[in-house]
Amino acid sequence: MKQLLLVFLGGGFGSVLRFIIGKWLNNTETGIPYGTFAANIIGSLLIGIILGLAAKNETLSQSQTLLLATGFCGGFTTFSTFAYENHVFLKSGDFMSFAIYTVASFVVGFLAVFLGMWLVK
Repeated sequence: MKQLLLVFLGGGFGSVLRFIIGKWLNNTETGIPYGTFAANIIGSLLIGIILGLAAKNETLSQSQTLLLATGFCGGFTTFSTFAYENHVFLKSGDFMSFAIYTVASFVVGFLAVFLGMWLVK
C-alpha cells in the first residue's frame, strides 16, 4: 500500500507540474508543443539522474525511486500527449513539424537519459 501511495503522490505532483509547463510554453498560435517537449526532455534527464543514483551504490532507496522515477517522472512526462500532438500535425498536413517534433523528441530524450546517468557516474 505504501508503494502505491508513493507512486500516486509523485505522479500527481509530476502531472500538475507538466500541466503548468504546458500552459506556459505551448504555443496556441503555431500549435508547436514546446511545453510537452520540455517536460519530456526534462523528465528524461531526471529519470537518468534518479535511476543512475539508484544504481550507484544504492544511493536512493526503493521508496525514493518509486516516488521520483515511477511517480514523478511517470506523471511529468507524457507519451499520450506527444502522440496526440503528432496526430494533430498529421491531420493538419504539417508533415515537417511532425517529423521534426518526433525525431527531436526521441533523439534528445534518449540523449537526456544518457546524460543524466553519465552525470551521476
